[in-house]
Amino acid sequence: MRVLVVHAHPSSDSFVSHLRDVVVDELATGGHEVRHHDLWAENFDPVFTADEKNTHLGDITEKLERHPLLASHVADLRWCEVLILTHPTWWCGQPAMLKGWFDRVLVNGVAWRLPDGANRIEPLLRNVRRFITITTYGSPRWVNAVQGEPGKRTALRSVRLMFGVRCRAARLAMYGLDGASPRRRKAFERRVRRWVTLLRQ
Repeated sequence: MRVLVVHAHPSSDSFVSHLRDVVVDELATGGHEVRHHDLWAENFDPVFTADEKNTHLGDITEKLERHPLLASHVADLRWCEVLILTHPTWWCGQPAMLKGWFDRVLVNGVAWRLPDGANRIEPLLRNVRRFITITTYGSPRWVNAVQGEPGKRTALRSVRLMFGVRCRAARLAMYGLDGASPRRRKAFERRVRRWVTLLRQ
């Protein structure tokens, strides 16, 4: 399968970055075609500009001509059958870097369009058949449940809708990472490997 991995963590020696490496290695072992964006390593600019806001319903080709650094991200989204996000959960949601990627890349003409006279957007990334989010939390599960899990809703109730009704979505979350033992970390890594292995089927 054609798999796009988008990674958002500033530290290459973090547990999340390790999980990203596990994902990429497992995909390669499975014979998948893989494209990978490490947003911090690429120095991706997450700032949604005034020009992008003012032209958000404009022609995407013209927009990419003015913002050419977005072109490879758009091309890879349109290419992939599987989208995998690897990131920590900070302040209840995705890091600003990844949220900026949503703002700048999942735009009109790429992820959705608003037909004339309609009041509901139409998803455009129907090529994405599977969507997997892999994330970690420093705090326990109950703390995040009290907070309402806004990052989870962003992924599974907003981003997920850009892929059409047949896309299968999964979210793998490790809670309490700050106090997790090596054994718990290894168990979560095995869980991630199993999910990636399922993509071969």
